[in-house]
Amino acid sequence: MELRVLRYFLAVAEEGSITGGAELLRISQPTMSRQLQQLERELGVTLFERGQRSVALTPEGMLLRDRARALVELADKTVNDVTNRSAEELNGEIAVCCGELRGVDWLADRMVAFRARHPHVRFALFSATADVMQERLEQGLSDVAVMGGSIDAERFDFLHLPHQDRWGVMMRDGDPLAGRGEIAPVDLRGREVLMQYRPQVRGMLDSWLGGVRDEIIVAGTYNLPLNAATAVRHGLGIALCIDVGQVGDGLRFVPLTPRLDVPSAVVWKRGRTLNPSAAAFVGSLRDAGVSDVPDPVD
Repeated sequence: MELRVLRYFLAVAEEGSITGGAELLRISQPTMSRQLQQLERELGVTLFERGQRSVALTPEGMLLRDRARALVELADKTVNDVTNRSAEELNGEIAVCCGELRGVDWLADRMVAFRARHPHVRFALFSATADVMQERLEQGLSDVAVMGGSIDAERFDFLHLPHQDRWGVMMRDGDPLAGRGEIAPVDLRGREVLMQYRPQVRGMLDSWLGGVRDEIIVAGTYNLPLNAATAVRHGLGIALCIDVGQVGDGLRFVPLTPRLDVPSAVVWKRGRTLNPSAAAFVGSLRDAGVSDVPDPVD
C-alpha cells in the first residue's frame, strides 16, 4: 500500500466523488478509478459505496480514512524534518497542538519573536482537546502542545507557562447571575448547566460543586469552550468553563469562588528527538524563563 495511493483514496473520501478527487489531484478519472480498485483488491474489502455521481465510505473505508490521514501527515512531517535538519539556517515547520487556553496568547507572542529571528520557520497550529493532543504527540504528528492541567511526566517533558486558566461560568448578559463578581456552588442550584465532557475535568468540577452537584441540571456537555459559548448564546443553559477571553457579544464570564485555577504548559514527547527548529523554539521558551513557574498540583 503506497502513500501515493493513500493520497488518492483520501482525495476521493474528502471530495465525495471520484471525479472530484481526480480533479483535486489533477489526474484522470480512469487512473483514479483503477488505483482505488487495485487498493480494494489489495486489502480485500470494499472501501466505497458507489453511486451515480458520488461515493460514500463503508465502515472499512472510514477506518482506512482515519489511519491514512495520520500516515500521510506523519510521512509529510518526517520528510520535512529530515530534509531541513542539515540546513545552515533554521527552516521548515513546527507543529503546535493547542487547547483553547489563555496561555496560547502568551505563546503566540513567543512565536512572533521566534519568527523574527528565524523567518524561514513556519508554525502549523492544530486545535484539539487534551486527549487528541496527547495522541498526536505520541504519534509524532505534533512537535509540541499547549495543555492545561497536570502532565504525565513519565510520557512527556514540559515547561510551565506563566499563566493559569481560571474557571468560571459563561452566561448571557441578561442572566440573573451576570451582575455577580464571583459565583459560588450554591448559586447554581436548579440551573441548567453545560459541563466539560472529559471525565478528569468532570471529577474536578464535581469536587468544586460538592453537595450542590446533585442539584444542578446537566443540559449537555462540550469539548472546547468556544463550542459551549455558541450553545449558551442560543439559550442551552449556562456553562462551567475556563476564561478564554473574548467569546462574542451578548455573553459574560464570571469567575468561581472558591477560586479554581488550572496551570498550562508546553509539552512534548519524552525521548523523541525534536527537529532543529522545534528544539530551538523550546530552547527559546526556556530562555524566557517559563520553566521557573512552580509545578502544577494534581
